[in-house]
Amino acid sequence: MSIMSHNGGAVIAMAGKNCVAIASDLRFGISIQTLACDFPKVFQMNERCFVGISGLTTDIQTVLAKLKFKWNMYKLNEEREMSPNVFANYFSTLLYEKRFGPYFTEPVIAGLNENNEPFLCSMDLIGASMTANDFVLAGTCNESLYGTCEAFWKPNLEPEELFETISQCLISSLDRDALCGWGAIVHVITPTEVISRKLKTRQD
Repeated sequence: MSIMSHNGGAVIAMAGKNCVAIASDLRFGISIQTLACDFPKVFQMNERCFVGISGLTTDIQTVLAKLKFKWNMYKLNEEREMSPNVFANYFSTLLYEKRFGPYFTEPVIAGLNENNEPFLCSMDLIGASMTANDFVLAGTCNESLYGTCEAFWKPNLEPEELFETISQCLISSLDRDALCGWGAIVHVITPTEVISRKLKTRQD
């Protein structure tokens, strides 16, 4: 088994019309043994930028601590918040610095830029980034996630439509992977608010 799938997990982000959504499952396990079902893999940096990280749980926690430190230092030095694009560039640099002994994480960044346009970015474990206009994802059930997202996503989704679409994509994919699931959490980011909801999924 790959070290990237040792703890399991799935993260997905999807773009809509002046809104963006990001979601993850809640399972924390070691291989096929489930230890907890309250471990989200999506973290809020501010009201317009979220990051989801799948991979090895210990590395997720280490990377998240470094990200929060750098975010706060940037805010103190520049007297403004990082934009999602700047945050993605920093994250990529952080991962590439450790390329010879990498953090076993695959990040997904979602947010709105200054013009309220969706920003989606995903990376591999050494920081090679990819931006997209539709959806990005990471985790152990990415094959089934790609299929459902390509089938259900369409351009210019309103916030409620986007929530429904990303939820159905995630739930249908979690049912096909034993290393993910046990609940999910979805965040929809709009120019005026962040809507967070928990989903009930199969508990087996």
